[in-house]
Amino acid sequence: MGIAHAASTAPTPRTRTRASNAQIAAHPAPIHTPRTPHAALRSLGIVGLDTLEPVILAALATETPLLLIGAHGTAKSLLLSRLCEALGISWRHYNASLINYDDLIGYPLPDASGELKFIQTPASVWGAAAVFIDEISRARPDMLNRLFPIIHERKVQGLPLPALRFRWAAMNPPASPDHPDDTAYAGSEPLDAALADRFGFVVQVPSWHAMSEQDQHRVITGQPEAIAPEAAEAIREAVQHIANRLPATELALGEAFAEYVRCIAQHAARLQLPISGRRAAMLYRNLLAVHAAWDRTRPGVRPEDSSWLTLTSALPQLASGASIDHARLQLAHNEVWKTLRLDRGDPRRLLAAEPDAVRRVLLAVNFDQLSTQEFSSYAADALARLTPGGRHALAAHLMETGAIGHSIAAVAEQIAGLFGEVAMAQSVKAKVVSGSNTHACWQEVVRVSAATEQRDPDRALIENLLASQWSKGVIKLVPDVAKVLDSWKQVRALCAGANHVRTI
Repeated sequence: MGIAHAASTAPTPRTRTRASNAQIAAHPAPIHTPRTPHAALRSLGIVGLDTLEPVILAALATETPLLLIGAHGTAKSLLLSRLCEALGISWRHYNASLINYDDLIGYPLPDASGELKFIQTPASVWGAAAVFIDEISRARPDMLNRLFPIIHERKVQGLPLPALRFRWAAMNPPASPDHPDDTAYAGSEPLDAALADRFGFVVQVPSWHAMSEQDQHRVITGQPEAIAPEAAEAIREAVQHIANRLPATELALGEAFAEYVRCIAQHAARLQLPISGRRAAMLYRNLLAVHAAWDRTRPGVRPEDSSWLTLTSALPQLASGASIDHARLQLAHNEVWKTLRLDRGDPRRLLAAEPDAVRRVLLAVNFDQLSTQEFSSYAADALARLTPGGRHALAAHLMETGAIGHSIAAVAEQIAGLFGEVAMAQSVKAKVVSGSNTHACWQEVVRVSAATEQRDPDRALIENLLASQWSKGVIKLVPDVAKVLDSWKQVRALCAGANHVRTI
């Protein structure tokens, strides 16, 4: 028996999607989660993991390292033990918080020739086809360093482990550095970023409270039973089927998935979820495997759905306790697939490929194909990411090009308000104490404004900008004057290099 959440609604089978833009579904649709009426894992006595079954089977088929994150009692170790029993392979279960290195590799002893040999024990890693490293977030740093090469390259002490195929680990949720709460476990430390990045799949195991009543009842009343031969055979056939389908899946969807990885990596970086080059390559292979796994039971599954399941099961930041805004990530995911449906000549693909929000909106100024909503979303995103000064420079550019006319009312009002702070002469009236910090800031505003060259066409705009930001309290310290001015100049220079002509 196992722990996970209730089964979700299954997607309606569709015609197999291929990589060409013309054949990718024309309209966005809600993301579906996998559900199979007779799940392979359920046949092993593991209930409630239907949603994650494609990921688990994909990890088996590709022998990709997998990290399970979940509360205690969520059947993390039971899952691997039942799978290994079904596959008929030997495995080792180590508690990383308690293990000594000698337990892992045996006891070193030089032989007659002076060569170092290891006296093996039944618990040593040599000869194992699978290892399960439990409580990995509670291990000592020196032990983590020794476990690292086993997970990353199937080696120990520089010696290869040729029999080792599956490398799995488990941990309780670590405390979030941003939002510590009562759900965190004392002693469960955030995993080192480099180590977390070696796990191709990082999976959150559903909790007891997320399960359906039926599955909760099965857990309460169930008893461990021997795995039936037909259930073991079903697992082996599923793993082999996925492995066999990978070449055809790559032929059909490889190009689309590669473009998806490139684009979603840019969005993820903006959400403070950086994806390394290694992670990008792993994500691509995982996309193929998860799609093949899901397609096994639901032929014609949409790549939008399989890629979302893959993405949310491959974020190493989960192991560090990072807060992940799944709503914004899903919006980015949907935006990428919306872009991938476009013809390759469509300029909106160029916008989606531009990682910098300011450069993206500057490009968007010249694309008449964009709807008002699309352009407004680019403009609002760029304005939100800029600091005072740069934000005003962009607003001025959008006013000067007439692009404000292609914005929805709320965004147009924001642009006009920012532009007003630099375009209108500022009447500054305030009482300040001589020698105070506020007085010093005002003196710096006056000094910088006077130092601006008379021939500078932006002179009046800069004077108004600095005066308005001082009046609003944005400029609180003397260095803030330079920060606002530098931000203005940087964005103003970007705008000057952009095409100022736009047909509304």
